[in-house]
Amino acid sequence: MKKIFAIIICFVCCGTVAAQPKYTLEQILDSARQNNIAIRNAQHGIEAAQQQRKEAFTKYFPSVSAAGVWFNATKDMAKMTVNPGEMLSPQAVQDLAQVLPASALAALATPTSITMLKKGVIGTVSAVQPVFAGGQIVNGNRLAKVGEDVSKLQLELSENDVEKTAEQYFWQLASVQEKLKTIQAAEQLLGDIHKDVDVAVRAGVAMPNDMLQVQLRENEVASQKLKVENAISLVRMLLSQFCGLRDTTFVIDYSVLTAELPNSQLSTFNSQLSTVHSLPEYQLLGKQVEAAKLQRKLAVGQNLPSVGVGVGYNYHNLLDNDRSFGLVFATVNVPISDWWGGSHAIKRKKIEQQKAEDQLEDNSQLLQIRMQNAWNNVQESYQQLLLAQRSIEQAQENLRLNRNYYNAGTSKMSDLLQAQLLYQQACDKHTDAFADYQNKLLEYRHSIGQ
Repeated sequence: MKKIFAIIICFVCCGTVAAQPKYTLEQILDSARQNNIAIRNAQHGIEAAQQQRKEAFTKYFPSVSAAGVWFNATKDMAKMTVNPGEMLSPQAVQDLAQVLPASALAALATPTSITMLKKGVIGTVSAVQPVFAGGQIVNGNRLAKVGEDVSKLQLELSENDVEKTAEQYFWQLASVQEKLKTIQAAEQLLGDIHKDVDVAVRAGVAMPNDMLQVQLRENEVASQKLKVENAISLVRMLLSQFCGLRDTTFVIDYSVLTAELPNSQLSTFNSQLSTVHSLPEYQLLGKQVEAAKLQRKLAVGQNLPSVGVGVGYNYHNLLDNDRSFGLVFATVNVPISDWWGGSHAIKRKKIEQQKAEDQLEDNSQLLQIRMQNAWNNVQESYQQLLLAQRSIEQAQENLRLNRNYYNAGTSKMSDLLQAQLLYQQACDKHTDAFADYQNKLLEYRHSIGQ
C-alpha cells in the first residue's frame, strides 16, 4: 500500500512540474510589451494626441453658429409721442383743409403715443470662414502634429524601459536560480563530507569536533538556501506582475551561465555605435525645440489682425410681422492694446525656444557620453566575468587538494570547509558577474538605440 501511495505521489509531482509554464527571454519581453500598464498608457497618449490633431484640423473650416431669443417684457421697451401737425408745413395744412373735414384736420394736430417691442422672437444663423488669422490655424495644426510625434516617441521610450526592466528581472531570476543550484551542489558536497567524517569519527581517526564543524556549515548553507528560495519567489512575483503573467509557478529558459562568451561578440557591438541623432531621446528633445518655435509663432499670430468672411440668415417679428433676410459680411479684428503685453509674451516664448535649443545641445553631448560609458562598462564586466571563471577553476582545484589532504590526515577540517566556502563564493561571484554582464550589454544596446 505504501509503495502504491508513493507511486501516486511521484506521478502527481511529475505532473505538477510538467504543468509549469516555461518562458524564454523573448516570450517574457513579448508579454511585457502586451500587458505592461506603462505601454498601455503611452498608447492611450497617442490616441489622445491624434484626436487633438483632428480637432486642430477643424479650424480650417467655417465656424457655424446659431442663436435665438424670445422675450416678453413687463411693458413696451420702446415708446414715443408723434405730433403729425408739427411735421406738416403751412402749405400742406392749407391743402389738406380743402379735402379733409375739420374733425380730421384737428386730429392731425393732436399728439399720438406709439409703443412697441413688448414681446418678440429673434433668430440668426451665421457661418464665418477665417481668411487670415496670423498663422494661428496653420501653426496650431503643426503643433498638434508635433504633439502626436512626441507621443509616439514617448511610446518608444516606454517600450524600451519596459523591455529593459523585464530583461533585468529575467536575469535577476536566472541569477538566484543559479545560486540555488550552487547551494544544492554545496549541500551534496557537505553531505559527502559528512559521511566521510562520520566514518572517520566512528573509526576513531577523526575528532568529534570535525563533525560539529561540518554540521555548523550545513546549517549555514540551509539558512542561505532559505533566503535564496524566498528571493526566487519574490522575483517571480515581480516579473509576473510586470509582464502580466497568469501565475508565479513558471520557470525560465536561459543559457547555462558557464557558457563561453567569445571576445568577437564584444567587437560587434563597438562597430554598431550609431549616431546620437537616431536615439528617441534625442528626437524627443528635437521635437521640444520644434514645439517651442511653433509656440513663439502662435504668440506672434495672436497679436496680428484677423480677417474673416461670412454669410448669415436672420429672422424677427419685432414689429408684429414676420421679417427674414440674409446677409454677407466681413470681419476684421485688430488687437491694438494687446501688443503691449503681447510683445513681452513673444519675447518670453523666444527665450523658451533658446532654452530648448541649449538643452538639445547639452543633452546630445550627455547621450554620447552615456554611450561611451556603457561600452566601457561592457568591456569591464566581461573582464570581470573571465576573472570569475578562472576563480571557479582555482577554487575547485583548491577544494580537491584540501579534500585529499584531509583524507590523508595532513590538514584540518576547518581548512577543508574553508575551501568549500571559497568554492561556493567563487560560483556565486561568477553568477553575479554573468548577470552583471548581461545587464551591461542591455544598457549598452539601449544607449545606442537597439
